[in-house]
This record gives sequence, C-alpha cells and structure tokens, in this order.
Amino acid sequence: MIDIDAAIGYVVAHGDPVERARLSHLRTGHPAPPEAVELIAAGQMPEGGWPASAEGGIPSIDATCYRLAELDGIGAVDSPVGVQALQWLAAAQRGDGTWQEHEALADVAPAWALPGDPEATLYQTSVAGFWLTAAAADIDPYQTRAPWNEVLRSAASWVITQIRPDGTWPSFLAAGWHAAGLLHQQQFYYESARVQQVLGDRLPDMSPADVASMATILRRVNLADDWLLQSARKRLTQTQRPDGGWDSNEGPLFDVNTTLTALRAFRG
Repeated sequence: MIDIDAAIGYVVAHGDPVERARLSHLRTGHPAPPEAVELIAAGQMPEGGWPASAEGGIPSIDATCYRLAELDGIGAVDSPVGVQALQWLAAAQRGDGTWQEHEALADVAPAWALPGDPEATLYQTSVAGFWLTAAAADIDPYQTRAPWNEVLRSAASWVITQIRPDGTWPSFLAAGWHAAGLLHQQQFYYESARVQQVLGDRLPDMSPADVASMATILRRVNLADDWLLQSARKRLTQTQRPDGGWDSNEGPLFDVNTTLTALRAFRG
C-alpha cells in the first residue's frame, strides 16, 4: 500500500490553491469552493473552450480537455463552467467522428495535438471522447437523456477502426487508456479489453506518471476491481518517493499533479 499520509503531506507542502482543492475533494468528497472553480475558469473563451496559451485567440481541444480534467479533479466537471466546455467540445467534433485542433494552431501545437496528423487525431479523439463519456455518466447516470449520445457513438466507432488486430494503436501511449475508457463506457467491452491487455503488457516499462494517469482514467469509468488497475496500484507502491511524491514526466514543477493523480488511483 502507498504511504497516503506522506503523499498528502507532499501536496499540502508544495501544491497551489487548485491542487490543494483537488486534495480536499479527494479526502472529503465535498465539492470544491467556488474560488477553485473560478481559478480554473480563468481564460475560458465565450465559445466554452480554453486557448492553447494565455495570448491565444482560438479555443484548443487539448487545452480544454486539460481544464476538464482539472474540473473533474475537484468534482466540478458538471458545473456551469464544465458543461459549457463540454458543449463546445461536442460541437467541435468533425464529421467523421474525430477531433483535431484548428489548423491555425499548427505552428504552436505540441506533437500530440498537431492538426492533420494521424497520431494526434487518434490521441485527441480518444481524450475528447473520454471526457465527454465520463461527464455524460455523471450528468445523467441512468442515460435517460443520453447527452451527446450520437457524438460519443461516432467517436467510439471511429476509434475502433484504428485499433489493430493485436490490440495496439498507432498513436501515443496515453491514447490507449483514454480509448479503453471511452470504449468501455460506450459498451464496446471486447475492444476495450484488447487495448487493456496491451497496456498491461507495457505496464512494467511505464513511468510512474503514466501508470498513475492510466489507473485514474480507467477507475473513472468504473473498472475499480480490474486486474490492470490492481497491477497499476502495485507499481505505484514501488515508485513512491521517500518524500511521499511521484515523479512527473515534465519535471519537478508537475510532481504535485502526478502525486494527486496517484492518490486518486487509490482513493478517487
């Protein structure tokens, strides 16, 4: 088992206000204070998305999904701010079921968000589809209104066409667990299981941050007793640092985020 007290202490000592709000929500389950939502909402554009940078004038799929993940971490993905972002995200889907950044962002987009790039398209479609399907279950647990039903079925159906016969996918590693979550929530259980099997095979070589992200995403769609999650938790117990934190993939400034993600894999 991880040292939860040490992880909590690390976040308290090093986290910013939003990160501490995420910790409070994890520990109590209570909604975050309005000021935490306001901090995340800063910069949201009238359309509902967030720009790729503070100076940007075009809403970004990648940036908006990042903010939705932050809202989800404080229990506010179904807040007015979150719903507005989700509505924009659904409307930004392309006719073939995919998502891509606006072509005007080509010069500033990271590799995983390059407009027109096949690997980036699969990644962005998996991530955008995941957050919409996860939020839809929160907003309407019994799916009586089925928010974004056509959007999600179209996204999941396209993602399935990209999964190879051996369960691998032609994109970034993180596309795999987001795709597995999307497909599972959309009841494509066999296809999701194939991707999960590949993720399990790759688990020993994953970074702590990737393991934490994968476990949190899959737990988010009710795979809490799944063998892959159990293996991921075991790996996280082996990679926790003496100070209670975990290493991020982007350097020490993001270690608190990775630590919160790891905590959520066990408690969220």
